[in-house]
Amino acid sequence: MTEDFTIRSVGIVGSGAMGRGIAQIAALAGLNVHLYDIRQDAVEAARHHLRDTFATLATKGKIAVNAATDAVARIRSATSVDALKNCDLVIEAIAENLDAKRDLFTRLDAVVREDCILASNTSSLSITAISTACSKPSRVAGFHFFNPVPLMKVAEVIDGLHGVRETGDRLMELARRMGHTPVRVKDMPGFIVNHAGRGMNTEGLRIVSEGVADFVDIDRIVREQAGFRLGPFELMDLTSLDVSHPVMESIYHQFYEEPRFRPSPVTAVRLAGGLVGRKAGEGFYRYPGGRKEIPDEGLVHAALPERVWISSRSIDAHRQVTDLVAPTGVTIESGERPSESALILVMPYGKDATTAALEEGLDASRVVAIDCLFPLSASRRRTLMTTPLTNPSFRDGARALCSHGGAAVTVIRDSAGFVAQRIVAMIVNIGCDIAQQRIASPDDIDLAVTLGLGYPNGPLAMGDAVGAARILEILRNMTALLGDPRYRPSPWLARRAQLGMSLTQADD
Repeated sequence: MTEDFTIRSVGIVGSGAMGRGIAQIAALAGLNVHLYDIRQDAVEAARHHLRDTFATLATKGKIAVNAATDAVARIRSATSVDALKNCDLVIEAIAENLDAKRDLFTRLDAVVREDCILASNTSSLSITAISTACSKPSRVAGFHFFNPVPLMKVAEVIDGLHGVRETGDRLMELARRMGHTPVRVKDMPGFIVNHAGRGMNTEGLRIVSEGVADFVDIDRIVREQAGFRLGPFELMDLTSLDVSHPVMESIYHQFYEEPRFRPSPVTAVRLAGGLVGRKAGEGFYRYPGGRKEIPDEGLVHAALPERVWISSRSIDAHRQVTDLVAPTGVTIESGERPSESALILVMPYGKDATTAALEEGLDASRVVAIDCLFPLSASRRRTLMTTPLTNPSFRDGARALCSHGGAAVTVIRDSAGFVAQRIVAMIVNIGCDIAQQRIASPDDIDLAVTLGLGYPNGPLAMGDAVGAARILEILRNMTALLGDPRYRPSPWLARRAQLGMSLTQADD
């Protein structure tokens, strides 16, 4: 490959949603596109779809009419793999099956030019394993886009072990030409986005399987307390379990049963039952007429308690809860111990309400825990947690306190780490471990996750916003309480928390 090598013509193998999307952005960027599929009728259907798409974009004023006409003209049908022999780049976008991809790359390797780049759009399979099917594995790289390609403006460029820097550099440049933001990744299962995405989904599933809360409440907490656009179950309904569950299993097994990525029988059973998500009309939610049916959130009307005692174990949390309670007019007790009739509020991090009560020698029947991971004053939703002994009257009194001023309140069963704490800590911890393994730079990790998953922040910036020391405290307490290595802190997190460093700061 010469220094002045420029990608002008692209072959795309596979005319499904991903192949069509890549063809769309490539043609609009001025590249000549040769679209191939083993089914010629699928190629023609894709071309008709793209013609309609360009026309719609022109009608809406998103692109010029002549740009739409030119883009259509640039997309040609290829009737065989041999028809791709003069392409500068061939992108594979077929089914996520290693044997099928290796077979295709062997065929491509035999017909394309010596300087042609071969790229796979795989979401989780090893680029190195794919490249060994070729006589010249140095020209093979990963070029992973996200669905829908024209809207998801990020592309992962993956270097296999046999790859050369120049191959990935050309793909980075091409991604920018096509209007996407490229991130550079080492060849590891799940790359950045599908690797980092394990934190939210698998932890949400674990919370459900423990009977702590149902999926609707978990989604509400993740959206309205933690500030995400979608909760884990809304996201899985959108991506569909026939796609997301196999990816969960694949990444888990490729990491040799790493506990952080452990899949759940919850999704396995639902997949077997065909409840895969929005496209099937039913997943975790029902979609009558294509619109999500949201279960009604019952309102509980209860009287405010007469007196409340607030734990002072955490100074910041004590201040938050005091500020929350003060406007209600409820008497806040100031003694070291609560009176015999007071509602008792505790604010643990990574511990359950039972442990928090026992550590302070409190009456568990009057204890309610409040999650203070995110500022109570700014959250649209507040999460409460009871012990198995909490009297319903104290639970309802705490709910009335926390709903004062119009905030929504969710009450969950006892759990080490509430809901938001568990999910955010796992997202941050997995992001830290991606950095620790040098799979990608801290900047690229955060960039890929915000663009590819739509999170409010990347995992490392999210950890900085909450506080690395707080995330470390949550994970250490959960590990001690549950004994599950799933929650063991990443060395990247532990060291930076102890040194007061930003999680986004790379090693020199």
